[in-house]
Amino acid sequence: MKRGSILLSLGLVAIFVTVLTALSQAQKPEHVSVPAAKALPEDVSSMDAITKATYETISGGVGVPRQWGRFFTLFDPNARLLSPHSDPQTGAVVRIFNGSQQDFVDGANPVMVREGFTERELGKTVKQFGNVATVLSSYEGKFASTGKVAARGVNIFTLYNDGSRWWVLSIIWDEEKPGNPIPAELQPKS
Repeated sequence: MKRGSILLSLGLVAIFVTVLTALSQAQKPEHVSVPAAKALPEDVSSMDAITKATYETISGGVGVPRQWGRFFTLFDPNARLLSPHSDPQTGAVVRIFNGSQQDFVDGANPVMVREGFTERELGKTVKQFGNVATVLSSYEGKFASTGKVAARGVNIFTLYNDGSRWWVLSIIWDEEKPGNPIPAELQPKS
């Protein structure tokens, strides 16, 4: 191998190592320690109660810690939270968030506390068969720091009842955008 080729190869290796080092040092979400808690009976007694409690646990003012212990009590240990969005350049569906409750908490907590995020339900439809249900719940999220609407969209809850309480098995959501409005049946009732 010629000296020029060796130097070029070493240069490419150095660039590769520099990029890998930068990627490995990229800021990862800080782990939020969540104390164990017991479910409040009023949070898990009905489908309405568990969806309401979910919104309450993630909402709060600027600098106000979220109720993550209570949040965890609503979810089956194997539950997932997902948010697919279309890539504006390719149109392909890309998962922006796909993780466990802990992954969600670690990623969302800093912004929610810093900006004072509050989410409220606008409307809902429920489909139930026996001990399983799907709840489509439209929402509006605001930042207290600006007073502006951060997002509107639809949360789709998959719930089940184990004979003694309701559990959240999954929440998948998408945001309202041009060409993807919140459906009329999920708009707030006047």
